[in-house]
Amino acid sequence: MEFVLGIDGGGTSCRAAVAAADGTVLARARSGAANIRTDLTGARANIADAARQAFLAAGLDPALASRTPAVLGLAGANVGTYRQQLAAILPFAESRVETDAEIALEGAVGAGDGAIAILGTGTAYMVRRGGASRAVGGWGFQVGDQGSGARIGRDLLEQTLLAYDGIREGSPLTAEMLAVFRNDPQDVVEFTTKATPGDFGGFAPKVFEHAAAGDAVAAWIIGRAVADVEAALGVLGLGAGDTLCLLGGLAPLYEPRLSAGYRALVRPPLDDALGGAVRMAARIFGGPAEAAT
Repeated sequence: MEFVLGIDGGGTSCRAAVAAADGTVLARARSGAANIRTDLTGARANIADAARQAFLAAGLDPALASRTPAVLGLAGANVGTYRQQLAAILPFAESRVETDAEIALEGAVGAGDGAIAILGTGTAYMVRRGGASRAVGGWGFQVGDQGSGARIGRDLLEQTLLAYDGIREGSPLTAEMLAVFRNDPQDVVEFTTKATPGDFGGFAPKVFEHAAAGDAVAAWIIGRAVADVEAALGVLGLGAGDTLCLLGGLAPLYEPRLSAGYRALVRPPLDDALGGAVRMAARIFGGPAEAAT
């Protein structure tokens, strides 16, 4: 194969990288959300668009995508038959669909032992010991993803409505949020009927910001989220000397809030999840050469 594709798709965006067969990245591109559980058809469209844009960015004919094999790490691939459904309709020469955690672990720690916590629109965890990987969490917004941006945003809207009704004490943050919805709680409810995890997650940075400023409601939400993250980390069996990589858009906001024991294990990742997908694609489809970072 002349080229390989790596795809990293989540609840907020989809990234693609086209690389030479040895894993040397030629260009990258980004498109919309690609959580295959929440929107399989939309995810497929955004995956194809990201790949097309990557080929264009590399100065290549985007029609080459149909003759190029791909490794895709996607949110929602860990449940049901979504990965099989998607693989059947992808526009690539050959497709291997993995979970987003699998490519993130590959990118962060390479082929060795270690653990990751993906802290973004959703949350997921994975640890590898002696070549065997174990995934924790990543069950989706409705029944999982505790500590995720989506759950933080949902909690914020819940607390805003509780404050409006006088059931809970409000704060400057809940007042600010109600103002976003024209001070009409019905607009909040209407938003939630069609909101995606990414829509909820868009409010998460605001909650962290207000928590740092001492807002009581924000501090309560973030405190619960940190406890959820540490509960998940606790089942990975990490000890002194192990490597823990924090990934995702919320990772820099979480790291200083973790307990000292976990902070001591944190190391910078070798590469990101997209790099992990490229490494896997080069190893599986491109021949024996090790993928370049």
